[in-house]
Amino acid sequence: MAGRKFIGGVHPDYSKELARGAAIEEMPLPGRLVVHFTQNLGAPPEPIVKKGDAVKKGQVIAEAKGFVSAPVHAPTSGMVTSIDVYPHPVGTDLPAAVIEPDGADEWAEGLNGERDVSGLDGQAVKQYILEAGLVGMGGAAFPTHVKLSPPENKTIDLLVVNGAECEPYLTADHRLMLAHPAEILDGAALFARVLNVKRIVVGIEKNKPDAIEAMRKAAAGREGLEVAALDVIYPQGAEKQLIYALTRRRVPAGGLPMDVGVLVQNVGTAFAANEAVRWCRPLISRVVTVTGSGIDRPGNVLARVGTTFQDLVAFCGGLAVDTGKVISGGPMMGVAQYSLEASVTKGTSGIVLLRQDEIPQYVSDACVRCGRCVRVCPMTLKPSALSIFIEKMDFEQAAEYNVNDCIECGCCAYVCPSLRPMVHHFRRAKAELRKAARKAG
Repeated sequence: MAGRKFIGGVHPDYSKELARGAAIEEMPLPGRLVVHFTQNLGAPPEPIVKKGDAVKKGQVIAEAKGFVSAPVHAPTSGMVTSIDVYPHPVGTDLPAAVIEPDGADEWAEGLNGERDVSGLDGQAVKQYILEAGLVGMGGAAFPTHVKLSPPENKTIDLLVVNGAECEPYLTADHRLMLAHPAEILDGAALFARVLNVKRIVVGIEKNKPDAIEAMRKAAAGREGLEVAALDVIYPQGAEKQLIYALTRRRVPAGGLPMDVGVLVQNVGTAFAANEAVRWCRPLISRVVTVTGSGIDRPGNVLARVGTTFQDLVAFCGGLAVDTGKVISGGPMMGVAQYSLEASVTKGTSGIVLLRQDEIPQYVSDACVRCGRCVRVCPMTLKPSALSIFIEKMDFEQAAEYNVNDCIECGCCAYVCPSLRPMVHHFRRAKAELRKAARKAG
């Protein structure tokens, strides 16, 4: 059954050949790191450092504020030279600490040493994951310890490890699976210990045959572990679509994977869990794909959290003379950047740089009722109707048509002949509905 596709979806130009052959390179420490405090979905953590403070690598610089939050750690040793607002990849200025490295790269006491994990129970594993500041590294950045805490009435019988990486251009997960397959599976086993789950399935799209082979080789002899090859169709890596492709379990409207007994974690998050629990290393670096025709040397870079996009671009050879657009994430779900001073966060999977002649020059038009968006929507919504409701500011009607179930994959906008900004409409509606809910209650 594995590999059969879900309803809808599209086949964009994947352009993964630009970076998929580039092994992961570790980037040298830049001259400054801009470490944002907002790096997780939920409540941003509370800063506990000030300008002039000396910090060590891995030291907590912002504490989790509430349950749905995650601490932030110093990516290296050095001095906090500023605490102010700086460009964030989400497209606005947010508070961050600027750290000037001292060059020693010295770990804080008690970190970067091997821990015996054989006797740890699930609660201890989850506590170490919380302390390490883990969040979902596929882009959502939801705190991992929260995801590993389903309500008592929700029984999880399957852990899915997401290696689909269906977003065009991005190859960070692909290269991570080639470089560290055993460590990814060790991290998945730690997740399974927390959840008391006996079955793990790793889902990888078929356009990564070398990653499938590497993961299957690493999985050999591990009981209850399967590596499944998936059809290549976007958005195969979205949680609900991935679950359906692997299990034929359909997450209900308004529901979560736990409602069908499944929990999904990204391969990068699994690798980070092994680093955190076994090696006492908080989440202070990640693999970032830097790619596109607008960069001189596309590649996959192991970069410290807080590395500016400017420094990443320089490490990869610099911009092409006619680079016209920079996207944090992929072209389907990513966010266009207004400044290369934005910096890497825990959720930064890639930076795509496009030449000016690759950027569509268009003005959106009225809906022509062609129905293409309805046919490709993987959530079986009616994007054309939703878009019209939102243009009329009828957010209640949009809610009745299940706008909150939209996963913002961009399939509808991709096929729209009128070039309507569908995803922008849906994001606005969700924001307005959240605002109304807060006001009401």
